[in-house]
Amino acid sequence: MTDVRAGVDEVDRQLVALLKRRFGYMEAAARIKPTREAVRDQDRKDDVHAKVAAAARAAGLPAERLWPVWEELMEQSIAYEFERYDETRD
Repeated sequence: MTDVRAGVDEVDRQLVALLKRRFGYMEAAARIKPTREAVRDQDRKDDVHAKVAAAARAAGLPAERLWPVWEELMEQSIAYEFERYDETRD
């Protein structure tokens, strides 16, 4: 069990590094988007969900288990992008 937990901890560290990269893209998007209303893009969210579901199925994972994870990730990313958008416009 110790080895399993150590492996999970390592994956968590890698996930944090990847999330840092993802949030960096949110910062860039906040600088680029012309209006605050452009931050929330339901078409883009739907596209991301579809791509994640396809990737999950290809990896042999249950897509329905990943949907809520990505939904929360995207909502937190949008909230972060709103914060960055507002900071760059003050």
